Amino acid sequence: MHDVKLDKASHSIPHSFPLTISVIVPERNGGAKLRESLSALTKATPPPTELIVVADGDTDESWRIAEEFGAKLLRIPKPQGPARARNIGARDAQGDILFFVDADVVIPPDAVHQIGVAFSNDPQLTALFGSYDDEPGEPNFLSQYKNLLHHYVHQMSREEASTFWAGCGAIRRQIFIEFGGFDESYRKPCIEDIELGYRLKRAGYRIRLLKELQVKHLKRWDIRTLLKSDFFDRALPWTELILRDRRFINDLNLRFSSRLSVMLTYAFLAALAGGFWWSGSFAVAIAFALLLIIMNIPVYRFFLRQRGFWFMIRTLPWHWFYYFYSGLAFAIGYGRSLLFRDRSQKPSLPPAPKGIPDTAQSPECR
Repeated sequence: MHDVKLDKASHSIPHSFPLTISVIVPERNGGAKLRESLSALTKATPPPTELIVVADGDTDESWRIAEEFGAKLLRIPKPQGPARARNIGARDAQGDILFFVDADVVIPPDAVHQIGVAFSNDPQLTALFGSYDDEPGEPNFLSQYKNLLHHYVHQMSREEASTFWAGCGAIRRQIFIEFGGFDESYRKPCIEDIELGYRLKRAGYRIRLLKELQVKHLKRWDIRTLLKSDFFDRALPWTELILRDRRFINDLNLRFSSRLSVMLTYAFLAALAGGFWWSGSFAVAIAFALLLIIMNIPVYRFFLRQRGFWFMIRTLPWHWFYYFYSGLAFAIGYGRSLLFRDRSQKPSLPPAPKGIPDTAQSPECR
């Protein structure tokens, strides 16, 4: 590939599993977080067969950190997104298992061991993924709330998963290659991993949520990054994917209780607004608010156990805000599907294209 430069620094590390495991880390300007992530990877016991870092158009020379840790380094001159970066790493990897780790994720020392055991003990398992732990790396409230919510959702979900997560996810290399890897039309961190999981499940392959595999997330969340990631880069394209594939799965963030909570949130806001014309509407709003709390008691009890009463109280408006913009994203996505019916009815991606494409597709994930 003419647009990828392979640096000489590389090494292979033997380990005790019959299956070889290649770790692939896509990064762009990863900095100190990348250093912490790679440090944990090099301390894994047993170590992976190889560690591949794909620098996606670095402008701060973070790629030099990969050299310091002796990783095999692949460099993309201009940023093209983590989907393409992971595909490039997978094309170069030699392991039986591809273990994708985000550059702001720190794995536990036994992560490679857990993955090796899971695939060795279950030959029918195609892919697996873990979850964030309950000790997020950043101390500010939004980072704690967002990562703890992610942890809770995964720990409460079914182990037989309906999708895939590439922040800490592993897949058999042969099947990954046969399916064409991640969809490179997603040019930003988006839902490329979810989309791959949908293709795998549609073809009858098994994906497991390995709840014991818990990693630390180092990302710092604020209101801007939360809205950009959750609304524009996740909720909107995920809605389009759901409508395209007609897959309303009762799992993860798509559980029935979440959908009902979205409806209750809008009912609460409507009743609250109605109180300016009829005072009795405020009582109705309070009733909807109580129903929202009752519906979500398990997660609020979790926040209470983890961080105390004041933290739990502060999560309420943010959690309801999450339901608000999730519902808004679905409404926008559904409206788009009606306005652009030809686009929404285009056929799904083929279940098993041959080989990872050499060139990125065009549209950017909005």
